[in-house]
Amino acid sequence: MRKKAIIYIITTLLIFSGGLLKAQDPHFSQFYANPMYLNPAFAGTAVCPRLIMNYRNQWPAISGAYVTYNAGFDMHFDALSGGLGVLVTSDRAGEGVLTSNTASLIYSYKLQLTRFFAIKAGFQGSFFQKSLDGSKLTFGNQIDPRWGFVYDQNPKIPTLSKSGVDFSAGMLGFSEKFYIGFAVHHLTQPDEGLWSASTLPMKLTFHTGGIIPLTRGKRRRRPEDPVLSPNVAFFMQGPYHQMNYGLYVNKLPIIAGLWYRQFFEGSDALIVLLGFQYDKFKFGYTYDITVSKLASASGGAHEISFAMMFNCPVKKRRVREISCPSF
Repeated sequence: MRKKAIIYIITTLLIFSGGLLKAQDPHFSQFYANPMYLNPAFAGTAVCPRLIMNYRNQWPAISGAYVTYNAGFDMHFDALSGGLGVLVTSDRAGEGVLTSNTASLIYSYKLQLTRFFAIKAGFQGSFFQKSLDGSKLTFGNQIDPRWGFVYDQNPKIPTLSKSGVDFSAGMLGFSEKFYIGFAVHHLTQPDEGLWSASTLPMKLTFHTGGIIPLTRGKRRRRPEDPVLSPNVAFFMQGPYHQMNYGLYVNKLPIIAGLWYRQFFEGSDALIVLLGFQYDKFKFGYTYDITVSKLASASGGAHEISFAMMFNCPVKKRRVREISCPSF
C-alpha cells in the first residue's frame, strides 16, 4: 500500500510540473512488428494489404503504470507509386489518469534506383488528443499510514484536454540483404501541455540491419531458409538517448531474438523475443528483463504483436518487398 501511495504522489507531481518536463513518446520493443510507428517510410512495404496490432504493458508490477495499444493498416498502390497507411495509438498512464490518443495518415513514395536497391520517403500527418481525468487523481491527505487511501478529501480537479496536429517524415533504403532508415517525428514540436505550455520534442530515429543466410550454395534464398539478422536502432528525444542492439534468428515458422537496450546514462533492459509466422499470420511476444535500478520494482514489460496479411485485391506488377525482420 505504501508503494502504491508513493507512485500516485510521483505521478501527480509529474503531471502538474509540465512546464519543467518534456514528454516522451511510448516505445515498443518489437520495432519491426510496428513498422509505421518506427518510420513512416515503411507504409506499403509489404505490398499487399497488411493489418498490425500491438499491445505493451510496461512495469506491470506497478498497477496501471503504462499500457499502450497500437493498430495499423497499410498497402502499396501502383497508381500512387507508393503506399498508404493508417496508424492509431493509445497510451494510458496511471490507471487511466493520463490518456494520449493519436490517429495518423501516412503516404510513402518508392523510387527504384537500381535493380537491387530502392528508397522510400514517408510523410505522416497526425491528430492527437491528450486528456487528464481529474476524478482519478489521489493526494497525500487521503492516505492513512496504516490503511492506505481511506480519506475522501480529493480536491475537485476538472478533466483537462489538449488536442492538435503533428507531422513526421522518414527515409528508408533497402536491398535484398541490407536496410537502413532515418525518421524525424514531431517536426513542428506541438504544444501538448494540459496545465501550462509543454512542447513535445522532436524524436530522431536511426535504424539499420541486414540479412545473413545460413545456407550454403548460390541458389536464391527461400523464405523458409534459416537466416541471422543483426540490427541496431538509435532514438533521441529531447535529453534522452536510447541505443538498442539486437539479433534475430529465423527458421520459419519460429523466430527468436535477443536485444539489449541502454541509455547513455546506463543499462535499461535485456529483451527476449519469441515469434511465430505461418502463412499470412504473425504472432510475437517479448519480455523486457529490467537490469537498471528499477529491476526489483518494475516487473519488466510484456509486449504482444499480431499481424495478418491479405491477398492483393488486383494482380499487381512485380514489386520487391523489403527483407526486414518480422518483429
